[in-house]
Amino acid sequence: MWHDNSSRFYIDGRWRDAATADTFEVRSPFTEEPIAQVAAGSRADVDAAVTAARRAFDSGPWSRMSLDDRAVVVRAFRDHLAANAAALGEVITAEMGCPISQTVPSQSGAAIALLDTNLELAQQYPWKSLRRSALGTALVVRRPIGVVAAVVPWNAPISVAMLKLAPALLAGCSVVLKPSPESPLSAHYLAAAADAAGLPPGVLNIVVADRAESEYLVTHPGVDKVSFTGSTTAGQRIATLCGNDIRRYTLELGGKSAAIILDDADLTAVVASLRSLSFRYNGQACTNKTRILVSHKRHDEVVDALAEMIAGLRLGDPTDASTDIGPLVSPRQRDRVEGYLAKGRAEGARVVIGGGRPAAFERGMFVEPTLFAGVTNDMTIAQEEIFGPVVGVIAVDDEAQAIAVANDSAYGLSGAVYSADSERALRVAAQLETGSVEINGASTGFHAALGGFKHSGVGREAGLEGFDAFVELTSFGLPTDLADTLG
Repeated sequence: MWHDNSSRFYIDGRWRDAATADTFEVRSPFTEEPIAQVAAGSRADVDAAVTAARRAFDSGPWSRMSLDDRAVVVRAFRDHLAANAAALGEVITAEMGCPISQTVPSQSGAAIALLDTNLELAQQYPWKSLRRSALGTALVVRRPIGVVAAVVPWNAPISVAMLKLAPALLAGCSVVLKPSPESPLSAHYLAAAADAAGLPPGVLNIVVADRAESEYLVTHPGVDKVSFTGSTTAGQRIATLCGNDIRRYTLELGGKSAAIILDDADLTAVVASLRSLSFRYNGQACTNKTRILVSHKRHDEVVDALAEMIAGLRLGDPTDASTDIGPLVSPRQRDRVEGYLAKGRAEGARVVIGGGRPAAFERGMFVEPTLFAGVTNDMTIAQEEIFGPVVGVIAVDDEAQAIAVANDSAYGLSGAVYSADSERALRVAAQLETGSVEINGASTGFHAALGGFKHSGVGREAGLEGFDAFVELTSFGLPTDLADTLG
């Protein structure tokens, strides 16, 4: 699909030529061979996309349609994506190296689930409410915020895009979606779905761009709201830029999530859970549990069990359904991870397993799944997000210290607690300064709000709260006769 539109962008309901001949080369992180050339967006392309979105919002039908009418179109959009979910998963695997066993359920499948959830929750969201008091009656209306710049990362290009697109479209917004140059191909399926569903021109626009042009997008005077997922450093820059213009923004940023293993936990179940929760997307997921906190009493036992699990992870071709760990997305990302491996060693952590490039592969951006022991929470590998298949075990004295160490982080995105006593686990989880906590591996799902404390972000996505990012509130004071009419 992308080959036909590699030099074009989806703007104002059609594919149009890019303003320049500049391109990004997309290489397979597994074979290291080129798989596509895609247009590199310029300021002129950003201007065109924002202008189309602005016109669609200010004078088009979408923001004025009823929720039910918008839902019909979004449901058709969902059905088109669902019909192409397998092919979409294959494209994500090709461009960023995530194993196909994860891209279909966890990326294209998650995008469908997010659309289903938002279609359901949109009917429950309080778009209008009457509020009575001794001073009078107000009608509080939540209305679409306007033109949204949705900037998404390379590691989960479609599922993260849908965290933004689904509620924004249902709310009545227009969107300029900015995919990452590392994984731009999957966004073509979103354009195809928009066409198939009959989304009005300008409601969804897609431009692939690098950092300078992305910065231009988030400062564009035609943009009302920025929704960004990515690094904390980039998020800090976006917050500064938006603050200068009093522009609304939502940020979902980095994480350094802790998994607390209490002494009564079933270690077999814990390790089976962490197999996924610590190594998802080849370690390139912001919610991965990369700090494993355990008492001195069970430290060696946990290290041995984790090492055995990691030794059983299968590295290889990400298109093979039996592969557990594929390559990292790019040479730059591999260099980053290897830099942290060196820092871990230099600061005194012990490599239990992994720690380098696998000898079996002459090509591909592979890094061995790595387990560090002897980690202390002041080490670089315990404080900074590595974004690769690397975890560290930290020994603690007791439950109270485990909580303190888990909270001793600039981040607060996710976490996990394991115990044979689920109520005890919940009591511990409630003391963690983080946006979500998985208790004994249980998922929060998409009906719950997702987001972080501290440097992990501002605002929430998913759940009913996900709509809050894409609305503005107006309160109308009602005279008695009108208030009585409205109930």
